[in-house]
Amino acid sequence: MTHAPTRQPVLYLSHGAPPLADDALWTKQLADWATDLGEPTAILVVSAHWEEAPLTLGATTTAPLTYDFWGFPERYYRVTYPAPGAPELAAKVRKLLRSADHPVADDPERGLDHGAYVPLVEMFPEANVPVLQISMPTLDPAALVELGRRLAPLRDEGVLIIGSGFFTHNLSGLDMGRDAAHRPPTWSSEFDDWGDRAIAAQDLDALIDFQRKAPAARLAHPRTEHFAPLFVALGASTDTLHHQRAVIDGYWYGLAKRSWQFD
Repeated sequence: MTHAPTRQPVLYLSHGAPPLADDALWTKQLADWATDLGEPTAILVVSAHWEEAPLTLGATTTAPLTYDFWGFPERYYRVTYPAPGAPELAAKVRKLLRSADHPVADDPERGLDHGAYVPLVEMFPEANVPVLQISMPTLDPAALVELGRRLAPLRDEGVLIIGSGFFTHNLSGLDMGRDAAHRPPTWSSEFDDWGDRAIAAQDLDALIDFQRKAPAARLAHPRTEHFAPLFVALGASTDTLHHQRAVIDGYWYGLAKRSWQFD
C-alpha cells in the first residue's frame, strides 16, 4: 500500500559560509533540526547566491557543485554533495509557475551553490534526497512572496521548501579576529530583534516593507539578497504563519543566524 507523502514545513535558514562546517555548535543545530523534520520526498532550495531572471531551474540530474566563493583554503573546494537530481519536482515547478504565466528557464549544468549545499551537508549528509535549486528572478519582497504562494502546493507532496540566506548580512561588519559568538554590533541585534517580533506577529506587510520599517535595515542588509529568500518561505507558508518558531538564534561573528520553521 502506498502512503501519501507527509506535508512538509517551510524553512528559512541562515546558511553561513564554507567555514560553517568548522562550527561545532551550528552544525549540531542543523543536524538536530533535520532529525526533527524527518525525510522529505524532495528538497527545493532558493539561495541568496543565485539571482537570475527569468526564474531558472538548476541541474535536474546530479551535477558538480558550484563553488561560488573565492580565497578560501583548498579543502572547502573538495566538498562534494552528490544528491540525486529532481526532474519530477522540476516538472511540477514548471507546471505551477507556467499556469500563472510565470516564465521559467533551465540551466542543466548549474549545480548547487554553497547557499544550498553547505547546510544540506549538515542536515541530510547521506545526500539521498533529490534536490532542486531555483533562482530568484527578483529581489522584490512582494513578488517573492507571490512566488512562494505558487510553490506552496508542493508541501502537500512531501517537498521541503528552503529559503537560504542570512538574517543579517553585512560582511564589512564581520570581526573574524574575535570569538564567533561575540556580542553583536547594535545594527545586527536591533534588526534581529525587530525581525523576530515581526515574524512572530505575522506582520507580513511590515516585513515586505522592511527597508523602511526595520531599524538599521540598510546596515543589516546593504544589499538584500540574503534576506530575500525569507519572502519565498513566507509566501509558501502564508496559511500557516501562526505555526512558526525560530529554531536557531544567536550570532556568528556579529551576524544574526536566526532561522525559522513554518509548519
